[in-house]
Amino acid sequence: MRELVRPARLAPGARVAVVATSGPVPEERLEAGLDVLRGWDLDPVVAPHVLDRHEEFGYLAGSDADRAADFQNAWCDPAVDAVLCARGGYGVQRMIDLLDFEAMRAAGPKLFVGFSDLTVLHEAIATRLGLVTLYGPMAAGIDFIKNERAQNHLRATLFAPETVRTIGSAGGRALVPGRARGVTLGGCLYLLAAERGIPHARPSASGGLLCLEDVGETTYRLDRYLTQLLRSGWFEGVRGVLLGSWDECDPYDRLRPMLADRLGPLGVPVVEEFGFGHCAGALTVPFGVTAELDADAGTLTLDEPALR
Repeated sequence: MRELVRPARLAPGARVAVVATSGPVPEERLEAGLDVLRGWDLDPVVAPHVLDRHEEFGYLAGSDADRAADFQNAWCDPAVDAVLCARGGYGVQRMIDLLDFEAMRAAGPKLFVGFSDLTVLHEAIATRLGLVTLYGPMAAGIDFIKNERAQNHLRATLFAPETVRTIGSAGGRALVPGRARGVTLGGCLYLLAAERGIPHARPSASGGLLCLEDVGETTYRLDRYLTQLLRSGWFEGVRGVLLGSWDECDPYDRLRPMLADRLGPLGVPVVEEFGFGHCAGALTVPFGVTAELDADAGTLTLDEPALR
């Protein structure tokens, strides 16, 4: 697995576009998130359809075409330095095939931030544009607007990435001990499993440090997703695994034995409770960079800053 191209870091005054690619966005949470971004001396611009709600399917932030157009236009706007997602939910899989990746490639490298449902875009940007992305908090996310730790780690990654080359979680510990080097990738477990067989999908996690997390799933469903990835050969050649949050899933003492059963036989280091994903104070994890995982110490150390 090759390291990807690092977009430029942000500077004071940078223009960032806020888009809604998935679920509907509460206006008051959007405004709170915009205030945080303005407090960082950024210039946030809201895409036209961010506050839309689909007429028939209320779990979508407007039509597929409008959500895709907002993302496409933001990415291709030369005045925009970064594209930040407002929230997750569901919907990227419905709109991603409407994007013109050739036009996006021609627009040049751009910074992208989001998590959860945005796993699908992280994968597409990696495989089709070859760019590093940031798996981190979203502008209208409740865990972002109300959590100083999440804000501070994202801010440091955006403006001074050399200060957060070593990422560590206070609760991180070894499920399987050891050290490993590879290129970071991953996201929401369910969506990684759902992408198997899709054109342009990554063929495997070979050479990677795989980051996994999910929300609102029972243990047997998570078992099923992992088993699907294992049976399809997607884990072959993986170098290490980082496990983030499992918010609103079964209690972790019930979930942990299944994770050990499915991932332990891989024979690679696995760190658990690493503090990214659907959790308060979520860390921002760059995808597409070479790093070293120390499962015993609970740290991920990047070879270079996530952004240039």
